[in-house]
Amino acid sequence: MRNEQVFSVQGDTELLARAGHLFESLTSEFLCAARDLRTWSQPEARAAAVVNRIRAVGPADLSTRKLLSPAALVEEESRAHLRLLRSQGALVRISVSPLPHETIVIDRRVMILAGQEAPAGREYTVTTSRTLVEGVLSLFSAVWETSLDLDAYLRRDVPHLDADGRRILKALGSGLTDASAARRLGVSLRTYRRRVAELMASLDAGSRFQAGLRAGELGLPR
Repeated sequence: MRNEQVFSVQGDTELLARAGHLFESLTSEFLCAARDLRTWSQPEARAAAVVNRIRAVGPADLSTRKLLSPAALVEEESRAHLRLLRSQGALVRISVSPLPHETIVIDRRVMILAGQEAPAGREYTVTTSRTLVEGVLSLFSAVWETSLDLDAYLRRDVPHLDADGRRILKALGSGLTDASAARRLGVSLRTYRRRVAELMASLDAGSRFQAGLRAGELGLPR
């Protein structure tokens, strides 16, 4: 009988305390599926563990694949980070299909699943069950094959919203009248409506309702 483990932890701190050695055991392959780059509440700590191990192994000897949703491309900082990963040899693809909370697979033998957000931190399930790992790997591969390479997806001109665009989008979802929204944003009614029109154009939406739907598809705050 194989020595398989399954256990759960609460929050990133406990995860790193109980499972940090698993990241350090990385030798050949690192797979990650996540909605965006902030899926974890303390991404810096986990990223540091992974990066340190990748440096120890050597990028040339390690296969790294990251599968993300369009929400990961909203901010230019995130795009720059993904481009940096690409330059270091990682493969990055964007899925138009909804992705579950973060899933990490290490060397096809250890899997970490992230649960829903909670006040005490996410619950993470860690397992070495071959059946569970292989099942998730099959799902990962299926979505990976239907997803677009980062550069190919970016060539589709996914809209990037600056701070003003985000405020306008939030105002549209607030239910305020145009006049009230304009006052809240400190702009004239004419300027507000012009920016709404520009936002709809950037989202390729024919109406404000469609703009909301399109924002949802891209993982933008509505």
